[in-house]
Amino acid sequence: MESVIIEIRAGAGGEEAALFAADLFRMYTRFAEKQGWKTSLIDAHKTELGGFKEVIFEIRGENCYKYLKQESGVHRVQRIPITEKSGRIHTSTATVAILPQPDEVEIKINPSELRVEVMRASGAGGQYVNRRESAVRITHIPTGISAYSQEQRTQQQNREIALRVLKARLWEKKRNEELQKLSEERKEQIGSGMRAEKIRTYNFPQNRITDHRLGKSWYNLEKIINGDLNPIIKAFKKTGNM
Repeated sequence: MESVIIEIRAGAGGEEAALFAADLFRMYTRFAEKQGWKTSLIDAHKTELGGFKEVIFEIRGENCYKYLKQESGVHRVQRIPITEKSGRIHTSTATVAILPQPDEVEIKINPSELRVEVMRASGAGGQYVNRRESAVRITHIPTGISAYSQEQRTQQQNREIALRVLKARLWEKKRNEELQKLSEERKEQIGSGMRAEKIRTYNFPQNRITDHRLGKSWYNLEKIINGDLNPIIKAFKKTGNM
């Protein structure tokens, strides 16, 4: 069974970007539910209005990476924010990273190169929050890349999840470096699905979603953002990129 780690972070747009990040979180978790996949929260930083500055979660299920890998990139939303009194349309962004769980043979980590820190969990983490040191942060010293988990009840569970996240991030770094090297060798831009690329716009006033890589739009935004990603997935299948 495949497993992916999804990281969603609010970009430009302040509170509206955080609310959009929450919309994307619901979109992916509802899609996962429709597929019969399992979802588990790893870490989240909520805002007062219910948005997310950052949310990290795991999805486990058959072919989940195959169906979600095209979601990596910058997602843009155009709508009237609930905080906007004059009725003006604002543009905000959120970044999505889809990180597959690498095999042990793909990512080898020397335990001596890891720094493990334990601490009390903070925020909305259930009845065990702040009662004991269950949260774990693991840092890969050579690269400075770290991963944090606090949502599980025990330190061991959080340690295992943080290590899986760390491996996924190290794999992403390795992959991006390889793509960059390949791009330099070819002296041309390679479509890599990296998070720096704007991939999709969600235009609420026009009920339209546009995927800029496909050059295609759909006029059923509400249905898609409520978890029906099948139209987009089918369009990618037709390109032969899935």
